Amino acid sequence: MNIDQQLEILVNEAPKYGVPAEIMENAVSPVLKFFASQHQQTDYFVLRTSDRHWLITTLSNRQQPQITKRVIYGFATHHDASTFQNSVKANIDIISLPITHLLFQLFAVTQVDSIILMDTPNNKTQGIEIKRANLEKMLKQQLQQVKLDLDPKSEKIPHNLA
Repeated sequence: MNIDQQLEILVNEAPKYGVPAEIMENAVSPVLKFFASQHQQTDYFVLRTSDRHWLITTLSNRQQPQITKRVIYGFATHHDASTFQNSVKANIDIISLPITHLLFQLFAVTQVDSIILMDTPNNKTQGIEIKRANLEKMLKQQLQQVKLDLDPKSEKIPHNLA
């Protein structure tokens, strides 16, 4: 499924989660599309515990170990996910998610700082980080723009009206 099809599903399902379809379509979708279109894969494999929680990895800074961040990894292939840090255990599931859905869920998972996407199959050493803060910042900007566009007071009066 391509990115536009993924976004259409999210827009259609948005009201079930309390997000107006208009906001989803005009503010959230463009942000998700921007980030998703920068990656090679349209679906990623992620690790999840049997009770449906993301497998979160805490990374620490090598020079300053007290500085940490919590990440979720997304892998290009099922095999890459299953062999990541020997994580194949009875209580770990590997699921495939469309990239836009994965990014959308990042908004809701407040204990996660980033998603690291491993775009290249069989390469688990070089990932691309998408910071939650960057998604949120761009979404706030987009929401402000949409509010301006939807606010009738902000409509400019054509210069030749009278």
